[in-house]
Amino acid sequence: MIVLETIPAKVTSKLVGEIDELIKEGWYANRSEVVRDAIRDLVKKLRAEKLEQAIKEDVNWGLHG
Repeated sequence: MIVLETIPAKVTSKLVGEIDELIKEGWYANRSEVVRDAIRDLVKKLRAEKLEQAIKEDVNWGLHG
């Protein structure tokens, strides 16, 4: 069972307009889906960056001790 939690956040009216445009174009069913997808992408991106940094540090350590 998935438990959904509410995260209060304030966004600019311009950003709300852009989100609503994505919904109107059919990319998402509602604002919640847009926010969840954006958060998933952010987490994925940051994890990839952390992994890349760790690999670079390992390679640097391997090359230079």
